[in-house]
Amino acid sequence: MISCLIGFLFHTPVISAIVAIAAFLYYYSTNTHDKWQKLNVPHDRPWPLVGNTVKMLTLIEHQLATIDGIYKRFADKKYCGFYHMKTPFLMIRDPELINNILIKDFSYFPDRGFHKDPALNIIANGLFFLEGSKWKTMRQKLSPGFTSGKLKLTHDQIVACSDELMRFIKDKMIENNQIEVKETMGKYSTDVIGTCAFGLKLDTVKNEDSDFRSNARKIMKMNFRFLLTETVSPKILKFLGISEISPEATSFYTSAFREVIKYREENGIIRHDVAQSLIEARKELVLNSTDENKFKEEDIIANAIMMFLAGFEPVSSTLSFCLYQLALNQHIQNKMRDEMNSKLEQHGKLNNEFLVDLHYTDMVLAETGRMYAVTNALFREAVNTYHVPGGKLVIEKGTKIMIPFHSIHHDPKYYPDPYTFDPQRFSPEEKAKRPSGTYFPFGDGPRFCIGKRFAELEMKMVLSQILTTFYVLPCEKTEVPLKLQNGLPMMVAKNGIWLRFQSIS
Repeated sequence: MISCLIGFLFHTPVISAIVAIAAFLYYYSTNTHDKWQKLNVPHDRPWPLVGNTVKMLTLIEHQLATIDGIYKRFADKKYCGFYHMKTPFLMIRDPELINNILIKDFSYFPDRGFHKDPALNIIANGLFFLEGSKWKTMRQKLSPGFTSGKLKLTHDQIVACSDELMRFIKDKMIENNQIEVKETMGKYSTDVIGTCAFGLKLDTVKNEDSDFRSNARKIMKMNFRFLLTETVSPKILKFLGISEISPEATSFYTSAFREVIKYREENGIIRHDVAQSLIEARKELVLNSTDENKFKEEDIIANAIMMFLAGFEPVSSTLSFCLYQLALNQHIQNKMRDEMNSKLEQHGKLNNEFLVDLHYTDMVLAETGRMYAVTNALFREAVNTYHVPGGKLVIEKGTKIMIPFHSIHHDPKYYPDPYTFDPQRFSPEEKAKRPSGTYFPFGDGPRFCIGKRFAELEMKMVLSQILTTFYVLPCEKTEVPLKLQNGLPMMVAKNGIWLRFQSIS
């Protein structure tokens, strides 16, 4: 039997077929791997199929470590190339060139280049993923929901959510003096975005089984095997009918936000919030538009879901990491508390003027954003050929760009002793010493995060409530240092962030 099998395998036609298949597979897995060599861009030699990201793909290391390793290997270069599987990426390291791409020459790089399929992911038509004129139009329609005047109107609603959180923490202290703050802050930020942006009283802080919170977790949960399949060929997903995000969560949010729009229109309710901006956009871009490529009803719902998700996840992540560092650095926590008590005495209450006056708190949040930016990089795609100023490199149309801001945020060249939590880096004097193009927790340029000021208002309010009511302390389950969960494009503590709250009075 064995001799027959050996004879078959070494039969000339069989050998030829095996060689042909092997040659095809090798060509398929490497046919894009000569791009950076042709353009004389510094790069590491890629492996067939996996490129330069094999450790990330096999979960041996976090995405942050893989990207940071590439960044550090080309420390003296303005840019370098790498391959994520078959896809070539140009990594930009130079602050001046970063500013050109994000701001000065934005017209060459207006899109993120993700090219999500709406059939697989409803938020593919959300503001974050939209491209070209559709992005510009939707940005203009949503921006009125985030003006200074509109933000002031949300103050009392944010206070109410913060008050509810304080009651929750006090109750938890009686049950157990250890609290997992990421999920707790997630509930708070879900309540805030629900009431301020959509007029929905969700009560997720009180309700452990909130549908809004449980479905949000389903959407934010990414399956590693799916991410790998999508990278190799998104067409496979479409052929198999596999959705990128939970169909149940998609159905839930679609129904919920359709109901918000319907209820307001039927009852003549007008509120100065994000939902109202979407309703106005729907009238102009969907119902009354004669444009051949006009927006659809699904686009409005996609942006409602996008705004909701963007409103709670970055805020809850930043707050939890901030509280973690405050627990480990009591002198910083005390300085924040002293500032808050002083400004509270000056202003009399937690009003907008009080929040604007919290300059040291701004520095603490800025340092949190430096150390724990929600994602690891900004992405752009060249829509036209671009000649890099002062150099020979020509960035061809369609080239994918990565700006590794986590690595830049931890580069000793810009931030000495980068793994030490030090808010003084963001004093006016220290900020003036750094070049622009070295700090991006909310992005930069025309695609700068639309909800930045709202997020800051929300975070400063709850931190003021927490620190004037409680001492934030480490507990038995506090992990130092934190272990990050592999397989995700964001910073998530693998075992949660556990802290203890002790009443001041």
